[in-house]
Amino acid sequence: MRKMPEIVKEPGKNRFSSAERIGELLADKIKKDDHFYFFSPDETTSNKLDAVFAVTDRAWDLPEKPWDLPEDENGRIIELLSENILFATMSGHVLGNREPAMMASYEAFYNVITSQIIQHLKFLKQAEKVDWQKKYPAINLLSTSTCWRQDHNGFTHQSPALISTLLSIPNAKANCIFPVDDVAASATFDYMLKSQNVVNLTTFNKTNEPRWIDIHHAKFQFENGGASLFGFASDENPDYVFTAAGDIPTREALYAINILKEDIPGIRLRFVGINSLTYNAIGTCDNKLSQQKFDELFGQEKPIIANFHGYPETLKIILEKYTDQYRLRVHGFMEEGTTTTPFEMLNLNHASRYDLALEVAKMMNRYDLIEKYQSILIANYAHASEFGEDLPELMVE
Repeated sequence: MRKMPEIVKEPGKNRFSSAERIGELLADKIKKDDHFYFFSPDETTSNKLDAVFAVTDRAWDLPEKPWDLPEDENGRIIELLSENILFATMSGHVLGNREPAMMASYEAFYNVITSQIIQHLKFLKQAEKVDWQKKYPAINLLSTSTCWRQDHNGFTHQSPALISTLLSIPNAKANCIFPVDDVAASATFDYMLKSQNVVNLTTFNKTNEPRWIDIHHAKFQFENGGASLFGFASDENPDYVFTAAGDIPTREALYAINILKEDIPGIRLRFVGINSLTYNAIGTCDNKLSQQKFDELFGQEKPIIANFHGYPETLKIILEKYTDQYRLRVHGFMEEGTTTTPFEMLNLNHASRYDLALEVAKMMNRYDLIEKYQSILIANYAHASEFGEDLPELMVE
């Protein structure tokens, strides 16, 4: 088992897959715990979680055909192309045996079981009112193959709607977690296994993304209200504050900071990473970010440029609980998509590094930079339309 770094000397330089890391952790958990099960549709391999096949097989108790993949009646990978059946079976395991489990699916298809998830949350709310009820392990949902990287499947596979649903339910025992890299994914995995009486929805991409933080920082985020200062990208007394929740939105926000630093010498910027959200708050339902801590991280007056994995309004509603709405410029998935290039998906939804940098250029009346950034976005659109790939300098992999 690979150890996560205690120091990241060059944040953003090297790329790793959060999905592959979680696959390793799932395999290790299955190996050590005979009662742990992993539930998945038929995308375990495509989601890069296939390390689990090194320690167990798919559960199967019917006659095997020559073309079948490794299967065994004692296998602890429950793989079936029905999110409804998978969730019901996992819930039965968690509630009946009081043993942990995890389920993975493409982000867009978690919407298929939204009602089942809500019913489980209702059960938890009522169960906590009964003295004799013990606590249950968390329902842990791994959400990958997300809206931002559906390069081949297109618009039908682009929907972060479950995030908005979970965050809109009053006082629900639900956490939406956004590990920023593979290191944060490790800390998230540990948090999910320790959680009780909650639903954890953890969203990450299966692509190789930059590694930003060390393991101490990743754990610190969970312990301190779900947000933290990224020191390597932050100045004291900033003119503008950037923030993001999600691995790809974070990457774009940090790249926007680099662009502005190069184009506007002397500008003072700050980046605050958000790793989790819950109803009406940053953080988890058992550790919400306080108003005092928010003010320390974000200040009380400077503009905030936010980039979100899901729908912008979902994050904006939460941020407005902490600060004046006029400070906020929130970007995210605008329900615009198609089968296109990675950067063009960001461009379509105005969530790219240049869209974020444009916010600052407009506030500073830097018309030269407004023209520059808009020209780059237009040029990439033309290049992607003609050649089917992004401009070399904008390619993210």
